[in-house]
Amino acid sequence: MLPCLNEAAALPELLARMPAGYRAIVADNGSTDGSPEVARSFGAHVVEVAQRGYGAAVHAGLLAADPVDGVVCVMDADGSFDPAQLPRLADPVRAGDVDLACGRRRPTGVGAWPLHARLGNAVLARRIRRETGVAVHDIAPIRAARRDALLGLGLRDRRFGYPLELLLAAARDDWRIAELDVAYHPRAAGTRSKVTGTVRGTLRAVADMRAVLAR
Repeated sequence: MLPCLNEAAALPELLARMPAGYRAIVADNGSTDGSPEVARSFGAHVVEVAQRGYGAAVHAGLLAADPVDGVVCVMDADGSFDPAQLPRLADPVRAGDVDLACGRRRPTGVGAWPLHARLGNAVLARRIRRETGVAVHDIAPIRAARRDALLGLGLRDRRFGYPLELLLAAARDDWRIAELDVAYHPRAAGTRSKVTGTVRGTLRAVADMRAVLAR
């Protein structure tokens, strides 16, 4: 599942590298750059999501996933992750060894992960460790779990607080959570982060995550 907002520049290479046996679902959140058309041209199933927000896009993609497939993966559509890494996360879930496999970002270059975003992530991860005892160091922008289990968590956030709520809810329900290192690349040229790319985006994400923590 690829939550998407104006990622036409990144989608061709991303979808071309999808591992065999994986079906791409692009949950488009109102793109104006032709992202849905690009995704369809590479064989992806596109879900048009009218409600704005990262969590809304992920939830819509989750509902569109085939229940028979069982395991679903989520990753950003901006080219910062290599789809070839998806089996490393999905296989332990498919084997029944863990309930949630999360990627811990390991930047491959100086520009891959801005310092202010890295520090904010570290603060949130430390709070999760302190309050839940789950040894995570990232808020899992790339992850794998079973579709029915994810729906069973009853997650409510439809904005940028969704990944944080997922980790807290999974810990509450005593999920077996594993964190694996994944390479984190600079975004595809011509794309910009919806969170760290602007001050407004960063502030909005902070507000969303504070609301999740308050609940």
